[in-house]
Amino acid sequence: MKIAREAFELLGSGVHIPDEGRMRIADWIFEQRVMPHIDAVTKHMTKYEGTSFMDIQDASSSLGHVYRRHGRHNNALGWYRRALAAYQKDLGADHPITLATVHEMASVFYNQGKYDKALEWYGRVLAGEEGVLGADHQDTLTTVHSMALVFDQKGQYGKALEWYGRALAGREKAMGVGHPETLATVNQMALVFDKQGQYDKALEWYGRALTGKVKVLGVDHPSTLTTVHNMALVFDNQGQYSKALEWYGRALAGSEKALGIEHPDTLTTVNQMALVLHKQRQYDKALEWYRRVFAGREKALGVDHPDTLTTIHNMALVFNFQGHYDKALEWYGRALAGYEKALGVDHPSTLTTVNLMALVFDNQGQYGKALEWYGRALAGREKVLGADHPSTLTTVHNMAAVFHSQEQYAKALEWYGCALAGREKALGVDHPDTHTTIHNIAAAFYTQGQYRIALEWFGRALAGQEKSLGVDHPWTQSSIRCLIDLHQRTGQTEQTQSLRKLLHVPHGPSNQLDTLKGP
Repeated sequence: MKIAREAFELLGSGVHIPDEGRMRIADWIFEQRVMPHIDAVTKHMTKYEGTSFMDIQDASSSLGHVYRRHGRHNNALGWYRRALAAYQKDLGADHPITLATVHEMASVFYNQGKYDKALEWYGRVLAGEEGVLGADHQDTLTTVHSMALVFDQKGQYGKALEWYGRALAGREKAMGVGHPETLATVNQMALVFDKQGQYDKALEWYGRALTGKVKVLGVDHPSTLTTVHNMALVFDNQGQYSKALEWYGRALAGSEKALGIEHPDTLTTVNQMALVLHKQRQYDKALEWYRRVFAGREKALGVDHPDTLTTIHNMALVFNFQGHYDKALEWYGRALAGYEKALGVDHPSTLTTVNLMALVFDNQGQYGKALEWYGRALAGREKVLGADHPSTLTTVHNMAAVFHSQEQYAKALEWYGCALAGREKALGVDHPDTHTTIHNIAAAFYTQGQYRIALEWFGRALAGQEKSLGVDHPWTQSSIRCLIDLHQRTGQTEQTQSLRKLLHVPHGPSNQLDTLKGP
């Protein structure tokens, strides 16, 4: 037993601790390679649990880190629980090391998409840290920041900004405005503004984060490059695809230089560039870039890693838009099987793939099957994320579109109405997703020949899209084309000529698009 204990402690002490949360790809691959040995030793050691001289809490915690990094969340929780029990016994429930372990367990629940449980455990940490360390301690503020992350993922953006604001105020006071952790909170607040469709505000806050990071960390630091990447994402969401590719290219060049061409962060940027090419309808080029990402992620992370599965998912998305529906379903099925195995059937990423498989059936005209799969996505999203989460409302919107295609107009308008009310409440009246539902309500009236009402709703959609996205965005252009057609049908020649001056983009996207944007 002494030899087994020493082997276990050696294994734990040999675990790599990443600098600033970023792991060298060589260390990741090494851990992946020796994982069977780690599994063998840890399985053997469980036989000696409870033995008095088995002082292995530090090694248990380290192994929790390893399993978490490789997406094996249940294994991670098992070892964190062992560490936690030992720390509570030896150090007490409120010791900083004990609380750090509770924090790690909360982070695993977050990674699993179990957001309410994550909040419960983060709340437990926060109460302990505030009592022992004080409200302004660095560890306490990290937990506040982590709770904001959970509210962000739950789609509770107002609450997320409130908690990020609390973390920001504390970090500015305790560490200064230029400290990397302060700038990390600034960066996350910008991300929330982006999700809210407040793109100018997002760019303003990203600019603040970028200026600080360049000054403190340098232009080629991975954290700086993350902000460059995120600014590209805003331009992407605005439909400024050329500008998005320019900024993604800047992030990519820096990541390749600082981290290497096969590093997960580098591949994330390549993935996003492929997504932009997809939106530009350069499907073959998008697939070429996705294949680069897939090869790199499969090598570095493994075929069952969630990031690898996201690339499989995104390639399916391209096949769908190319009209290769059987191939799309094949690749979505592959992603879905992987997500269910790695993350569980109710994880948000799993449910996104279910939602998009429904979209393929919808595109094939298999409306009954589409509703069946949308129903599955809706039930899961309501259970995990809540009825008012943006992702849940996307499924409601898409189900309305199926009823629309089936010419069940009353039912379509009822479901669009639910989506609109939810989006106005969750995202605001000026969010692009809200305007998409308004656009589709207009389309439902249009297909029924109720042109006067359709004109009113398309006008409302266009006004909002011009404000939030700009006149050149594909969705705005789609509304312009619909209005031109309506004015032609109703003999309003003057309005038609005025709108034609705004028309720049020849083709618009589907208003049912529901895509992943990377990890």
